[in-house]
Formats: sequence, C-alpha cells, structure tokens
Amino acid sequence: MARPVEPPPTSWVFPPPATADEDGLVGIGADLEPGTLLGAYRRGLFPMPAGRGRVPAWWSPDPRGVIPLHGLRITRSLRRSCERYQIGVDTAFEAVLHACADPRRPGAWIDRRMRAAYLRLHELGWAHSIEAWTPDGELAGGLYGVAIGGLFAGESMFHRGRDASKVALVELCARVLEAGFRLIDVQEETEHLASLGQVLVRRADYLDVLAVLRDRPAPLAVDRRPVARLAG
Repeated sequence: MARPVEPPPTSWVFPPPATADEDGLVGIGADLEPGTLLGAYRRGLFPMPAGRGRVPAWWSPDPRGVIPLHGLRITRSLRRSCERYQIGVDTAFEAVLHACADPRRPGAWIDRRMRAAYLRLHELGWAHSIEAWTPDGELAGGLYGVAIGGLFAGESMFHRGRDASKVALVELCARVLEAGFRLIDVQEETEHLASLGQVLVRRADYLDVLAVLRDRPAPLAVDRRPVARLAG
C-alpha cells in the first residue's frame, strides 16, 4: 500500500490540549487544510464546528473515549450480522462521508467545508472509510476516520441496515490490529459506543500514548475481504 502524502505543514499554532475548557474546547479559528487537520490530530485535538457561523473549533475532551482493540464486545447477534454484510475499505469514501453528514440526523455537525476537508485527506491517503454492503450491492452502513501512525481517529458512522455500522467497527478493529495500530480514538462517550466496549481514559494518558504512536508506520489494508474472515 502506498504511503500517504504529507501535505505542507500548517501555519497555525494550536494551544496545548491542557488549556481546554470544561467542555474540551481548546480554540476557535484556523482553517481546515490537510496540514492543519493532521497537525491537530498529532497534538490530540479534533475539529468540530462551533457557533452560529460554524467556524472551525478544536477539541480535546477529558476524559477521552477510546475503543480497546482487544475489548470490543461482539455479541452473538452481532456475529450473525457480520455474516450478513460484505465489507469494502475505501471503495465508497465519499458516499460514507455524505451519509454521515446527512442534516436529518440528530446532532448533525458535518457541514460542506468539513466534507471537502476530509475528502482532501482521503485523496492524500490519510482518511479512510469502512463500508458494510448488502449482498445486492446496497451501502447499508459504514464509518470514516483518519489513520496517523498507530492511531485511528474515528470521526463518524451511520447505518441504514441493522447493525451495519457495528459491523464496520468490528472490521475496523480487525484491520487496525492486523496493521499494527494500537489505538482507536472515538473522542467522546456515547451510549452506542459504550455498549460496544468503549472506555474513557484521562486526557494526559491519551496524550502519552499518542506521543508514542503518531509517527509509527502502520498502513491500513484496503481490499474487500469478507468481515467474517476477520471477525470470526
């Protein structure tokens, strides 16, 4: 697999994550250029628009939600669902991105500028999608995120079919383990992810692990192997 293309570095200087307010907000402003986004992730920040103007805002919550790679909860029902779908990796990134950005979804936050920014990251080889497909070739669900070193920063997921986003997460865990990753960052606690094994860690501990992982080469396997081979 080709190595991702390193973009020009950002001209912005981010405040330290420890300066975040009680909501995890570190700063507002800057841009969404590839170098800025990668610089933020490497410092333990992630973007999410804020305010009426939907300006870029940068967050580092404490505690931080992560998925332990060996701690994903796979129920019997979910194992059966894994047999129901076929998996694609980076075969429909833009479709997954648009589905995650659907403004009809509760709490929708992915606007046009965010979509364009992650599409550029995908074109450079940093952002990836995991897709769950029906046997008839319909996109039933998926997720996308950013792979940096030994970190996969999950951004959003969606489903149209039963358990489809969960199946994509099962596959993601298998793929990142296979590639030598050590951490899946899911940012903040949600009831949905908690049911799958999400845990909360202190910001300081997350940043310590990130400092070790962010420069490790760990290419994500991109092919269409059935999820059952990896989740079985």
